[in-house]
Amino acid sequence: MNRRSFTQVMAAAALSAAVPKLPAAARAGAAQAQSAAGPFPLSVMLWTVFNNLPFEQRLAKVAEAGYTNIQLVGEYAKWGDADFARANAARKSLGIQFDATAGLRNGVSDPATRDAFLAELHEAFTPMETLSCPAMIVLSGDVVPGLSREAQHQASVETLKRAAGLVEGRKIAGQPVRLLLECIHVEERPKYFLTRADEAIEVVRAVNHPQVQFLYDIYHEQMTAGNLIEKLEKHIDAIGLIHIADVPGRHEPGTGEINYDNIYRKLAQLNYKHNVAMEFQPSGDPVATLRAAKKQAWGLG
Repeated sequence: MNRRSFTQVMAAAALSAAVPKLPAAARAGAAQAQSAAGPFPLSVMLWTVFNNLPFEQRLAKVAEAGYTNIQLVGEYAKWGDADFARANAARKSLGIQFDATAGLRNGVSDPATRDAFLAELHEAFTPMETLSCPAMIVLSGDVVPGLSREAQHQASVETLKRAAGLVEGRKIAGQPVRLLLECIHVEERPKYFLTRADEAIEVVRAVNHPQVQFLYDIYHEQMTAGNLIEKLEKHIDAIGLIHIADVPGRHEPGTGEINYDNIYRKLAQLNYKHNVAMEFQPSGDPVATLRAAKKQAWGLG
């Protein structure tokens, strides 16, 4: 046994003894979530909640709110073996899965950084496999000075085609590894290239690979163009993840102008089966707010 393996074994052993110390409310919430089923799976983007707590306690709080899926933004970037072991022990004890992550530094729309993006994606497979996380959120990156919009659009297609070759047939935790292309509205990131869902979906359709899909962030698209439900109807086959927050303020559904009851109803009608992730900053108690958001999404409230 080498030093790396020894460290992992000892960390896992120590953590297995600590698992029963997880809060009873977290274990109860996780058990309740596992026994329930809605029209589509729900997740929580972890950056939005419980940032003042240690990582394992953050997972416990999400479980207490009744969720079994969590999405990351590269929180593990500076972790060592013991950190990964602690995270895995906690998620397994709570019945939680990491369904997606983000955090790549490079985007897909600049041909000059294509090789760096592909190398970074390849390196990301190691922590994704360690955490049993099968999807990576990818960004376009910013507008490149001196490069036409058409050229940058095509560069996005070519980079994702190359990336599709890296994930072709690859599975993590029994699921195909997916790349999820996200838009960001111009007010949040003024120099960002892909700000509209229609153009990002054109990129995804041009790549034409089942493991490359569109991340439909309802909050960003409402800020940019609106007409949210029509895009669901036209492009549900290209959508591999949905992010939820209300406008303005990025708080929970019901605090702003988006009619999420209609959106959830449409998703059920369209038989959408990928994750719907809560990416809002709660305006009140996070556990209670996440519970209420789950009830609304699944039509339980």
